[in-house]
Amino acid sequence: MNKLFDVIPPQISYLSKLVYLDLACNELFGRIPPEIGRLRNLTILYLFKNKLSGEIPKEIGNLKSLVDLKLSVNSLTGSIPPSFGSLKKLTTLCLSKNELSGSIPQEMGDLKSLVELYLYENQLNGSIPTSLGNLTTLTHLWLYTNKFSGTIPDDIGKMEFLVHLFLSNNNFTGCIPKNFGNLEKLQTLHLYRNQLSSSIPEELGNLKSLVGLDLSYNNLTGGISPKFGNLKKLQLLYLHNNQLFGSIPKEIGNLKSIVDLGLSENQLNGSIPASFGTLTNLEILHLRDNKLSGPIPKEIENLKKLTRLHLDTNQFSGHLPQHICQGGQLTNFSVHNNNLTGPIPRSLKTCTSLFRVHLEGNQLTGNVSEVFGVYPNLDFIDVSHNNLYGEISHNWGQCPQLKTLLMAGNKLTGSIPPEIGNANKIHVLDLSSNHLVGVVPKEFGRLTSLVKLMLNGNQLSGRIPSEFGSLTDLEYLDMSRN
Repeated sequence: MNKLFDVIPPQISYLSKLVYLDLACNELFGRIPPEIGRLRNLTILYLFKNKLSGEIPKEIGNLKSLVDLKLSVNSLTGSIPPSFGSLKKLTTLCLSKNELSGSIPQEMGDLKSLVELYLYENQLNGSIPTSLGNLTTLTHLWLYTNKFSGTIPDDIGKMEFLVHLFLSNNNFTGCIPKNFGNLEKLQTLHLYRNQLSSSIPEELGNLKSLVGLDLSYNNLTGGISPKFGNLKKLQLLYLHNNQLFGSIPKEIGNLKSIVDLGLSENQLNGSIPASFGTLTNLEILHLRDNKLSGPIPKEIENLKKLTRLHLDTNQFSGHLPQHICQGGQLTNFSVHNNNLTGPIPRSLKTCTSLFRVHLEGNQLTGNVSEVFGVYPNLDFIDVSHNNLYGEISHNWGQCPQLKTLLMAGNKLTGSIPPEIGNANKIHVLDLSSNHLVGVVPKEFGRLTSLVKLMLNGNQLSGRIPSEFGSLTDLEYLDMSRN
């Protein structure tokens, strides 16, 4: 890789026959010389990934032969020159990752040959000009992470060759245009982190080429259309953090290509459709923080590629499916703050892939003495505030990565196993409000990473081990009511 530095000399304009100019990926700084606009034969101009600053010279609009212009990843400021509208042969324009401000000039709609337009990660504002609807050959429109506002113009729905549309992380308001359903070649539609409202148009169910759809973090209301079940190529569907209500349509079970499904933090109700059991490519399922109820369907056991399952903060009842870790891939499992009953599934004992487990705040019952195994990657587990009984497993001492173990508010009995002292990465240990007896193990003195230790509300006896003097990181110690 070259490391050219200094400014671009104005004398570069003397190279009147220059057709191709690539100075990308260097450490050039200063302004782009306006004299560059004299290179009338130039078809390619690459200045990306430098340290260029100042405004983009309007003289670049004189380069009537220019086909490909890339000025991204610099520190360019000011607005996009309206003179760019004269670049009638331009097929690719990349100005992303700069500090550009102002609005998109109406003249950009004159770039009838444009195929790819990248303006993302700037400080552009105002509304999208309706003239962009004239760019009927556009396949890539990337405007994310700016300060655009106003409504998304219907004119974008006329770009029949559009493949990737990224308008996320702006301040767009109003509705999603219904005519987006006409974009038959569209593979990616990202509108997340705006202020869009109203319902999701069912016409989006016509986008048979769609692979990724992200409408999260908006103010969308209404239900999820059953027509979304037509999106057979869809791999990612994010509708989380909206105000959607109603039940999850069973037709979502037709999304056989889906890998990542996020419907969390809405107001969805009803049960999880049994048809979810056919989503055999699903790896991530987020349904947390809704009003979903009923039992967790046994069909979830069919999802053998599942790595993350988040069903917490709903109203689920009944027992957990016995073979929830059927595929042996599950890393994150959250079902806390529901109304679940019955035992912890014995299949979790052999689920060595587990990393974070949240079972707290339910009505789970059963003897946990033999339920938990040895987990080489486990970082966090919380089974507190249930109705679990039995003794604490010795196996926790064989979980080398364990940092948080929370078992408070159950009916655990017996003594605290000294083997826990071998889990020397533990930061937080809460065994409070149980029926534990015996002494506090002196082996806890080996837990030198311990920050919080709660043993209160038990029936422990004996002395506080002198070995606690080694716990120099300890900030919170509660051994009251023993």
